[in-house]
Amino acid sequence: MSDKTQPARKTRRLWAAGFLALALGTTALTTLPLRAQPAAPTTPAIVLPHQRGPQGFADLAARVAPSVVRVTVTGQVEATPASVEIPPELRGTPLEQFFRQFERGQRAPRGEQRGEQRRSVGQGSGFIIDAAGYIVTNNHVVGDASSVKVELTDGRELPARVIGTDPQTDLALLKVEAGGPLPAVTWGDSDQLRVGDWVVAMGNPFGLGGSVTAGIVSARGRQIGAGPYDDFIQTDAPINPGNSGGPLFNANGEVVGINTAIYAPAGGNVGIGFAVPARMARHVITDLQQDGRVARGWLGVSMQPLNAELASALRLPDTRGVLVAGVEPGSPAAQAGVKPGDVVVGIGGRPVAAARDLAIAVAEASPRSTATLTLLRDGQRVDQAVTLGQREAPRQEARAGGAEAPRQASLGLRLSTGKAGDGVTVAAVEPGSIAATRGMQAGDVILRAGEREVRRPQDVTEAVAAARSAGRPAIALQVVRDGGRAFIALPLNAG
Repeated sequence: MSDKTQPARKTRRLWAAGFLALALGTTALTTLPLRAQPAAPTTPAIVLPHQRGPQGFADLAARVAPSVVRVTVTGQVEATPASVEIPPELRGTPLEQFFRQFERGQRAPRGEQRGEQRRSVGQGSGFIIDAAGYIVTNNHVVGDASSVKVELTDGRELPARVIGTDPQTDLALLKVEAGGPLPAVTWGDSDQLRVGDWVVAMGNPFGLGGSVTAGIVSARGRQIGAGPYDDFIQTDAPINPGNSGGPLFNANGEVVGINTAIYAPAGGNVGIGFAVPARMARHVITDLQQDGRVARGWLGVSMQPLNAELASALRLPDTRGVLVAGVEPGSPAAQAGVKPGDVVVGIGGRPVAAARDLAIAVAEASPRSTATLTLLRDGQRVDQAVTLGQREAPRQEARAGGAEAPRQASLGLRLSTGKAGDGVTVAAVEPGSIAATRGMQAGDVILRAGEREVRRPQDVTEAVAAARSAGRPAIALQVVRDGGRAFIALPLNAG
């Protein structure tokens, strides 16, 4: 082999290695331009608005950090042989309450010696929302504490008084006397948050005060089973035990959420945290500051989600909105003329796509305030003004019974007359029938069939016949079961 051929081979190997590296740096769908090819026709590229990422959050953190506090609570719990040790990763989270309840259930039976009281200490986070010393935190942070202390960023530790709590949203309001105004943060508009927006979480994770983490809004409107008004902001900003009650800031340094819960299958942060939105929290905290309790609006309806079959039976254009399954006698809804079978598609200018939307909007409204419901009724769009009452426990409906009547053919129902003509009772449901497949049960009370109020079994028969004559594919029955009301759509195309 000559000296001239050696450099040539090295050169060819370098070229080959270069092409291989280029090929590995492309996808399988990328072609290398080894020879000239005619230019392919181009299509306009999709151009998105240019969004610049943040240069950092140092200025934001420096501005709002003095308003973020450490909350330390002290209480007494009974120490028994069956006492449950709460895992450290669950302290300061809503699951701590579950373990406390389990612990109480495991205490020694009556007659046995009770355990001694032991001191329990926990920590969480909070933030100053009013310069007069009002501090927001989570209800599960405060719990049944016998004393609460707040540590400010300047090192002062002050005793705090619990002004009020709201377990349904897991929020609490504290008050400290600092001898002068304190640096307070401001509420932001959580409704303006978009998935992908930057957010910053601050607090006291694992007792490490003054911690700052950042991430984005991962989702909105999350339901995690924490309470009746679940509407959480989901974020991947690292949130850990001890962050509970701390603020979630937007890029402007405004509070858009209160860090409340995490999903932690392995005990630590996995990038799934949840915050109560500021829109909801602001209403609750204002009520607690004024009265020490939360006053929620009350409409007085039972609600039911819509599906395609039910929408067809009710001759609705689509499944958007929530169906009014029942109206409480004497309630604000009844006094305003809201009827079973109405579909609520909006309230106060806000769209209603699901039952939760209506429940939250009514709860956030003040008692005795006026709300405008947008309804679909008999195919027409109707605006109905309602003066809301104060939320109270739902009333129970009585079940009906009576003499047996002939079975209704094809539906699989055997009906009997109800008490005082208030609906008819389902005496039996034929196994395998249409009614059985749609979940109807013996003991159900039918109040309406189609557009008819039902007072006797014959009303159901006539309503079914009228629906068939009109060519409708299904009929909607309003049913009472265990005090709750719902509409059930029964197809009419089966014999």
